[in-house]
Amino acid sequence: MITVEGISKTFLVAKRQSGLGHALKSLFHREYTAVEALQNVSFHIAPGEIVGYIGPNGAGKSTTIKIMSGILVPDRGSCVIKGFTPWEDRVKYVKHIGVVFGQRSQLWWDVPVADSFELLRDIYNVPQAEYKNTMALLTETLDLGNLLQTPVRQLSLGQRMRCEIAASLLHSPSILFLDEPTIGLDAVSKIAVRQFIKTINKEKGVTVILTTHDMNDIEALASRILLIGKGNLLYDGNVQGLRSRFGTKRTITADYHENNRPIDIPGASLLSWTPERAILSVDTEQVMISEAIAKLSAQVELLDVAIDTQPIEDIIVQMYKEYQL
Repeated sequence: MITVEGISKTFLVAKRQSGLGHALKSLFHREYTAVEALQNVSFHIAPGEIVGYIGPNGAGKSTTIKIMSGILVPDRGSCVIKGFTPWEDRVKYVKHIGVVFGQRSQLWWDVPVADSFELLRDIYNVPQAEYKNTMALLTETLDLGNLLQTPVRQLSLGQRMRCEIAASLLHSPSILFLDEPTIGLDAVSKIAVRQFIKTINKEKGVTVILTTHDMNDIEALASRILLIGKGNLLYDGNVQGLRSRFGTKRTITADYHENNRPIDIPGASLLSWTPERAILSVDTEQVMISEAIAKLSAQVELLDVAIDTQPIEDIIVQMYKEYQL
C-alpha cells in the first residue's frame, strides 16, 4: 500500500548573530544553514498495519508525514501510496487518507461540531446515506452524542481530540496519519482513543501511521516500529525485537523472611534492600533469570518473587544514546 524509496529533504534555515548591526546586515545579505531533515529514507507498509514512527524532536518524523500526505515535496526519492504520488495527485489522493495533527485543528472554532462535520462532508463530497452511516458509527464508538451541538472552542482537549479523529474519518479513508493524537490527554481519554484506533483497524482494515513521544501508545497499538534519527531510518521491526535487542534488563522484586546478611548475585545489581525485601536489576546477557532466582533462594528464604521487564521508555532512551540522537 505504501512504498517510500530514497526520500531526502533539505531545508535552508536563515541564521544571523544578535545585535542591531547584524540585523541591518541581514536585510541585504542573508546567510543560510542547510539542514538535512531526511536522508535516503526507505520503507514499505502493508495494508492494515499499525506502524509507530518514533524519534527525538527534529528527527524528521513530521517531515516524513507531510511528504506522505502531500503537503511537502521531497528533494529526491519517490513515494507511492495506493498508486498515487501524494504531491502530484493531491486532489484524488486526499480522498483516501485521514490526517490528525495533535496540535492543529481541522474543525471550525466558533461553530458546533456537527456544522464542521457537515462542511467536511461537502468538501469530500460524501454521499448523504454513507455520511449518516459513518456518523452513526463514529458517534457511538467515540461517544460524541453530547458534543455534536457544542462549539469547538467550548470542548475540553480530550473531547476535541475525539472529534478531530472523527472528522478525519468522515470520508472513510483507508489510511490514517496520526501525529501526537493523545498529546495532553488524561488517562481515560487516552484509553478511549487507543481503543477506537484498534477498532477501526480491526473492523475496517484502516492502515495507521502513528507518530508519538508517548511510548505507552506505541506499546498498546503498534505492531511495528520505525525509528528515525537525524534524518536516517535506524530501526525497522516490532516491539519484541526491540526488547530482545536493547531490553536485556529485568527487575526482580523479592520478599523473604527477615535476613540481615548482604545479598550478592553475579550479573545483578542491588537497587534497594531491607531485611525483608530486595529489588535487583538483572542483565539477562550475563545471567539467566532462573539462575538469578536460584542463587537468590540459596541466600534467603523466599516468600514472593515478581519479575518486571524494562519499561519501553527506558529502551527507547537507550536506543537514542546508542545512536547519539
